Amino acid sequence: MGQEEADPREHVMACKGHALVIGGPGSGKTTLALKKALARIREGVVPGQTVLFLSFSRAAVTRVLDAAKVVVPRSELSLLSVQTFHSFFWELLKAHAYLTGAPRKLAILLPQDEKALSGGIDEDDDGWSAWLAERDRLFREEGRVAFDLFASNAAKLLEQSAHILNNIALSYPLIIVDEAQDTGANAWRCIELLSSHTQVICLADLEQQIFDFLPGVGPERIKEIRAALAPLDVDLGNDNHRSPDTEILAFGNDILTAKPRSGPYKGVSSIAYGVGRNAPNWNHLLRRALSVLHRHMRADGKGSAKSAAILTMGKGGALKVSNALNALGSNQGKVVRHKLLFDEAEALLTARFAAFLLEPKQETATDLDIATCMELLATARRATGTGKAAVNKLLEQAAKIRAEKVLTINLVKALRSVMVRIREEGFAGDPAADWLFVKHTLRATGQAELMRAAAQLDFLVAFQRGHRISAALSDEWLRDGAYTRARLALDSALAQEQILDGVEEPPGLQVMNIHKAKGKQFDGVILVRELRHTGNNAESSFVWRGDEAPYPKSRRLVRVGVTRARRQLLILNPVWPACPLLRGHQL
Repeated sequence: MGQEEADPREHVMACKGHALVIGGPGSGKTTLALKKALARIREGVVPGQTVLFLSFSRAAVTRVLDAAKVVVPRSELSLLSVQTFHSFFWELLKAHAYLTGAPRKLAILLPQDEKALSGGIDEDDDGWSAWLAERDRLFREEGRVAFDLFASNAAKLLEQSAHILNNIALSYPLIIVDEAQDTGANAWRCIELLSSHTQVICLADLEQQIFDFLPGVGPERIKEIRAALAPLDVDLGNDNHRSPDTEILAFGNDILTAKPRSGPYKGVSSIAYGVGRNAPNWNHLLRRALSVLHRHMRADGKGSAKSAAILTMGKGGALKVSNALNALGSNQGKVVRHKLLFDEAEALLTARFAAFLLEPKQETATDLDIATCMELLATARRATGTGKAAVNKLLEQAAKIRAEKVLTINLVKALRSVMVRIREEGFAGDPAADWLFVKHTLRATGQAELMRAAAQLDFLVAFQRGHRISAALSDEWLRDGAYTRARLALDSALAQEQILDGVEEPPGLQVMNIHKAKGKQFDGVILVRELRHTGNNAESSFVWRGDEAPYPKSRRLVRVGVTRARRQLLILNPVWPACPLLRGHQL
């Protein structure tokens, strides 16, 4: 008999050079990489050295940290550094960006502030090149660095300074790159430079590249990894450790390859619903779907579910779902608690307005405070890229107030009433309760601009984003008996949460589009398919706009949504139009 072929995982564990580990969702790439990290730690690391595990999203970092707690003993966890690319690049820039001509003290230009400064434009708009130049100037002259400049400037540092490159490599004798197929050009350049001095393990799924619409991300990345690293090339296939005892992965793979089976899939179900005149009440439909999903999970013998998600194909669909879950009416019961992951720019900037209202005020400076409020509201509106006339009007009115002109418009009256009520009733020192008080006070004015602000604060659900915001405001109150620097505390907390170490993923129900679900996993997933009108045509929302048969991009994207489920997948499926991706599948 011939010698039995070795497990490819053993080759990775024994590898002393670079490696590329390819595998489908749940194939064990992360577990293997963590075992490799533990082995490297036990080979011996000098003081100051750690194994570096890099991923793109905070969600992925959370998943890796959860897995690390199982694989790596607590006594050795401190020798494993799990970071996002952004946090890694930020630490590098903070220490060394002055060598590129930037100020020694840097500040993060948060996405919401970037959108406000740019007017919410994107690369398809006139003026985009001028904004890129301004963004670079902000970094070079003012030390305000936007997220999109992290990787490019980190790459410049490593290219220009052999000393920094060597020091980084010495600090990390092994670097593990998660989701390597989605690495942008500048992020990959940093890894390529470091690979000459340290060992690199790349983890990839060739069928999960769903960010190839972003600049510098494309299918050629894996070819470049192979060419640059000449790695040990290992394919773990589609072994399923994420959703064992189900056929969720098989369903996702069959959608990808357009080869449906003739029967149902274990762990996959659907609810059909009508369209047009037969369209359902979405609140009722979603409640029914959640009930069915949780009933299936209670029946699978794996205990109660800790997490669930409703995934849509676009941002608009996620907002529609969230609004339906928040709806109240006859026989609808209570609001369905959930967290909406969405483009938060306007909401976060509106939170800065609310934080300003928390700060102590002098009664003699009320007019100037009203002007500040109007400027903060204008900043939030500008971030949307729409409503330019409203933004200009707010700024014009604020300027008149600063010029000591008396305005009697409704907004000014409403803001004055808000400040009077806050001054008379005061705060309790409980950040969550005081935040709600501000929000309710804004809504009670009935003034359109302030009701819009209150709605944005509803979106944010600020104190479900983690404990940092509440803790930062509590520190202000404990120190001064007032929220003296509430805006600064808010910005600091959001910066930490978004960039540095904010990796908590809340339990319960989350709502998002599939792109935001990348790197996450949930016990149960509801995948929403909708009717989409394009001109005179009716299309399935599962088909990405502009994607043509056989719909490769759409199939990859839907597979990502499908494979976020660990135990149960439920598809909300309109009776019309038929979906080419689901053709032949028995749901």
